[in-house]
Amino acid sequence: MALLEVKGIKKTYTTRFGNNHVHALKEVNFDVESGDFVAIMGESGSGKTTLLNLLAAFDKPTSGTITIDGKELVTLNDNALASYRRNNLGFVFQDFNLLDTLSIKDNILLPIVLSGKNVKDYKDKLNAIAKDIGIDDLMKKYPYEVSGGQKQRVAVARALITEPKMILADEPTGALDSQSSDELLRVFERINKNGQTILMVTHSVAAASHSNRVLFIKDGVVYHQIYRGESTDEELYKKISDTLTMLRKGGENG
Repeated sequence: MALLEVKGIKKTYTTRFGNNHVHALKEVNFDVESGDFVAIMGESGSGKTTLLNLLAAFDKPTSGTITIDGKELVTLNDNALASYRRNNLGFVFQDFNLLDTLSIKDNILLPIVLSGKNVKDYKDKLNAIAKDIGIDDLMKKYPYEVSGGQKQRVAVARALITEPKMILADEPTGALDSQSSDELLRVFERINKNGQTILMVTHSVAAASHSNRVLFIKDGVVYHQIYRGESTDEELYKKISDTLTMLRKGGENG
């Protein structure tokens, strides 16, 4: 069984006065296997951010089911969803979402504190993660004292500390320069090779070319997908670029 199963997902928003309906997602179906690294791409308004919010249980679909590790999210109440999200999902956002009043170490351990677990039990894991992604010398610093690239690696460490079943990344390279982006994506590749499942929403072809599979969303549906197979990052980059060009031309012709 797949780690993530998305079946028949629809999301419809009603305007303020109820006169119009906006179909953000129309019929989305896909699976993600444990240990996969999947990128989701699409132009603004395609529905990719809406989909990520549904997968993160920040919102509920109008219809359809989302099942993660056998747990059907739409059946859970708000308290159960919050608990499930905290214990099973890790998040990496474009704007880092770090607290400047906390040290780097305390920012990473914050999910542990919020879940009521003993921080001391995670000392060895914290040290291992920090060393693996190259931030072990930053533990006593504060977010305002480090670079954007370092902040995003801290965010990755925070996502990893709870040993999540899946990391959801929303435009993780969007606020980074090219060098910091490349360093972050290499971190993603490394933790993925260690077995971490990653689902990343991105508009960046360069970012998507580090994944194992790319899903393209257009007009609220999964319009196309590409598997890496034996392709190098450069070869996958070209395939993604060609597909985006095809999708844009299809929209123009339509």
